[in-house]
Amino acid sequence: MILTTTAEVPGYAVGEILGVVFGNTVRTKNIGKDITAGLKSLVGGELQEYTDMLSDARTESYNRMVNSARDLGADAVVNIRFTTSQTMTTAAELLAYGTAVKLVPRK
Repeated sequence: MILTTTAEVPGYAVGEILGVVFGNTVRTKNIGKDITAGLKSLVGGELQEYTDMLSDARTESYNRMVNSARDLGADAVVNIRFTTSQTMTTAAELLAYGTAVKLVPRK
């Protein structure tokens, strides 16, 4: 499957739009890691606990979006985007979305 942030795939035309596909996850860190991150925020620097959490969330939401496209029989997902939102003070959602399509080779 071809996955891209662009609207077009070189050498192909969109033959059929199958629909918008999504993948999301909501993540939170445990209280111990929140305290550690809170202490680090006093002195500055990267909050590795949160970096790791968001990286894992991005991978999971991306994989869920791809699986949704596979379920539709897509050849590609175009215009892939990511967005985040805070769902509670200690939790964040990461959403991956794009357009599942069938491709046809250009002549």
